[in-house]
Amino acid sequence: MLLRFIGNRVWQALPVVLIVAVGVFFLLEMAEGDAVDAYFATTGAGDAGLAAQLREQYGLADSIGTRFLTYMTRLATLDLGYSVAFSRPVTEVIASRLPVTLMLMGTSILVSGSLGVLLGGIASWRRGRPTDAGITVSALVFNAMPGFWLGLLGIILFAVKLRWLPLGGIGTIGADLSGLESLLDTVRHLVLPVMTLAITYLALYVRLMRAAMNEAADSGWALAARARGLPESKIVLRHMARPALLPVVTMLGLKAGAMLGGSVVIETVFAIPGLGRLSYEAVTQRDLPLLAAILLAGTLVVVIVNILIDLFYRKLDPRIADTTG
Repeated sequence: MLLRFIGNRVWQALPVVLIVAVGVFFLLEMAEGDAVDAYFATTGAGDAGLAAQLREQYGLADSIGTRFLTYMTRLATLDLGYSVAFSRPVTEVIASRLPVTLMLMGTSILVSGSLGVLLGGIASWRRGRPTDAGITVSALVFNAMPGFWLGLLGIILFAVKLRWLPLGGIGTIGADLSGLESLLDTVRHLVLPVMTLAITYLALYVRLMRAAMNEAADSGWALAARARGLPESKIVLRHMARPALLPVVTMLGLKAGAMLGGSVVIETVFAIPGLGRLSYEAVTQRDLPLLAAILLAGTLVVVIVNILIDLFYRKLDPRIADTTG
């Protein structure tokens, strides 16, 4: 039943990926310039003969119909083309950057979701008291700050002033580390960008959890549990927190795409070699095959995240498994 559920979700996602693939191609084709123009703008050269030769070599001189057929044929065989800017197959470029973004995005989702649930639950438990007001106001203040500004503040405070954390990157340059040392070094470099990206979306999850917990606290099943004399801790965990998690989990899936987009800014601020920073480089270099592949990879990431969210949703509410299994 579980495999059938996953298969249904994958089958439903295929038209979405196809529509995105076609839309991305034509949107990028409408943009002015190409990789050859970007190359000559960088080098200052202006040889028309060389430009024509390069366009012929990279297939940029073909008609839009020919390029579209080539694009879709390659896509069907998982061939994403050749990156002019990096002089490598696009698949290799994506494969070298995607794991970093997945690590940043996945950790940020876990941190923002966990903190949002915890702080929202505490705010609901202390409803109407200073703790509730402090958590709610603090979350809103952090949410109002732009991500790049929050990242710069973190760099100034924790990297420049206190020197607790590194300025950026994904690892110490020139350090010959392996095993546990390499892992700890990567964790230290990810603390600031992960917290910056997580705090940006924290207020939403805090407010959702707080509202859902307040609604559950006033529900009939919570009142019935209290009437039976159940401990308050058991009522909170089993009769209030579990149903309150449903809207938070739903929003985590909906915000996965926005968080992936936010990683572009965060990776640029912290000089992290991930998919977000790669998309910026692809835009500046007019590398259309690479940019199209990045957008498709982002689409697949969002689809996979939402499938995982659906699985977790079924775990929280078994009734969903009965209706969708």
